[in-house]
Amino acid sequence: MEVILASASPRRKKLLTMLYPDFRVIVSDIRELVPRDLSVEQCPEYLARMKAEDIASGYEKSLVIGCDTSVIIDGKILNKPRSTSDARTMMQLLSGRTHQVITGCCLYHQGQFQSFSETTEVEFYPLSEEEIETYIQSSEPYDKAGGYGIQNRAALFVKGIHGDYYNVVGLPIARLKREIDTFLTRDFSQPEPEPKTDKKKSRSKK
Repeated sequence: MEVILASASPRRKKLLTMLYPDFRVIVSDIRELVPRDLSVEQCPEYLARMKAEDIASGYEKSLVIGCDTSVIIDGKILNKPRSTSDARTMMQLLSGRTHQVITGCCLYHQGQFQSFSETTEVEFYPLSEEEIETYIQSSEPYDKAGGYGIQNRAALFVKGIHGDYYNVVGLPIARLKREIDTFLTRDFSQPEPEPKTDKKKSRSKK
């Protein structure tokens, strides 16, 4: 069965090779707009489904994996910074505080889908002005949600992490493996059981 990753992220691509040494990357070009009534925590999973559904419409026999990651603090999503000023503001906001990183994933195959969200809490040390300025003058912040990459130099900012490290990188690979195993063996003629949720994780079909 062909596997398609509906994401341009090189970090997700690298992580997915743990499961599939051979897969295609086809990037969705949908506009990333979400309904007003969605909470910020629901947005990554919603967008992951939209991306997967977009690609799956032309590849029904393939397993399509859509993903979206959000960095959330004070009830707001920090997207990719558009300028050094934007990146500076993000680092100042994250400095000395704990934020959430939520990755939504959606699996599509033969008209059926299954989606989930994974949440990780990340705490930063207080950052000096020099640390922030040095970081934002590099190329690292500008292609990443929240303006940082935990797998690179921003690792020096991290005081603690609660949850899946790879979720912060952009793909909760261990959870994804288990979700795929369940999805590909599910009897779709039967209703899906109600998901078990807690304050850290949610799984829903929107």
